[in-house]
Amino acid sequence: MAREKVILAYSGGLDTSVAVKWINEKYDMDVITYTCDLGQGRELDTIKEKAIKTGAVEAIIEDVRNLFVDCFVWPALMTGTMYEGKYPLATALGRPLIAHRMVEFAKEHGATAVAHGCTGKGNDQVRFDVAFNTLAPDLKIIAPVREWRFTRTQEIEYAQEHGIEVDATKENIFSIDQNLWGRSVEAGVLENPWNAPPEAAYNWTVPPEEAPDTPLEIEIEFEQGRPIALDGKEMDGVSIIEHLNKVGGEHGVGRIDHVENRLVGIKSREIYEAPAAMILHEAHRELEFLTLSRQAQRFKTYVAQTCADIIYDGLWYSPFHQDLMGFVEKNQRFVSGHTRIKLYKGNYVVTGRKSPHSLYSEELATYEEGDSFPHEAAVAFIRIHGMALKTQAQQQLLKGEPIVRPARIMPTKDAK
Repeated sequence: MAREKVILAYSGGLDTSVAVKWINEKYDMDVITYTCDLGQGRELDTIKEKAIKTGAVEAIIEDVRNLFVDCFVWPALMTGTMYEGKYPLATALGRPLIAHRMVEFAKEHGATAVAHGCTGKGNDQVRFDVAFNTLAPDLKIIAPVREWRFTRTQEIEYAQEHGIEVDATKENIFSIDQNLWGRSVEAGVLENPWNAPPEAAYNWTVPPEEAPDTPLEIEIEFEQGRPIALDGKEMDGVSIIEHLNKVGGEHGVGRIDHVENRLVGIKSREIYEAPAAMILHEAHRELEFLTLSRQAQRFKTYVAQTCADIIYDGLWYSPFHQDLMGFVEKNQRFVSGHTRIKLYKGNYVVTGRKSPHSLYSEELATYEEGDSFPHEAAVAFIRIHGMALKTQAQQQLLKGEPIVRPARIMPTKDAK
């Protein structure tokens, strides 16, 4: 009788490498590994060989970089999603795409289960499980790391006992995930938020103090919120991100040290590297300042925060998210133009922006000749604008109640 099949999200790292053998032993199932190229930079042929050697009956490799950028990264950039104002959601954006493709291959191969290597106190388990239950609720979900409860040291020992080759060691136990949009690092000495991140935690970026002494200026062109060119040269999304990761990293741009609030209710110290994401978010935001109205810009700030939580919390496929993205697409129709940004020793500063849809009028803003602002209307405007407050002051605040109450300040011991 043929054994049941399971599609395992496989990175070739410690957790998923051990998971292949563990699922074979624990569930007596044939494991088909699925690895998608999101720009993580690993040798995919090596990963395929490793999966088969570890015990997989088949190893699927798929290049989905363009799909990832066009359908996940660019919409997130257009929305302005930055979790807690710091994290550009690189890992979180990759999970719904991986889950979608795993479901498709599960159907194609007649698999009855899907599996992932997420821990029981991380965010990724939620992202995978919710996506699987939304897209294919009939599939069984197996989460070995959540079940076996090994410490990372015990996991390494298990791998060594079973002849499984892994990169992690007892001395270097960082947990790393990366794709085109960013690199995430946790565990080890990083678990103490007082410890300064060691240089070993970084791979894409040089220390800012070692970056070139000469700044680099880049001109980025956007069309309806999406980047389309660098320095006048049209490029596809993958090429734009790869180039900005390279030059940004060379100038020390993109290092993020964040104590974040995980969905499962704990705080976690994470190190991120995201040169392209940080540069593009800054450039995009500055172009929005030029092209969006005050009301649209401020409302979109709320939408951005809401969508960041939705993505972080694994709810990409929710109808509410799709509704909000409909607003974003419409909101971005005039966000076209150019932003110039300077990279220098870890900093990224916008030095210029222009757009054919700019709401900035030099004639209205200037204090020099050519000023067309209707100064004579200012007095009447102020009168109308402040009328409600003036009325309230006359009827309430000026009849005995102090307008400004002094704050209570506790005297110090030295106060006289």
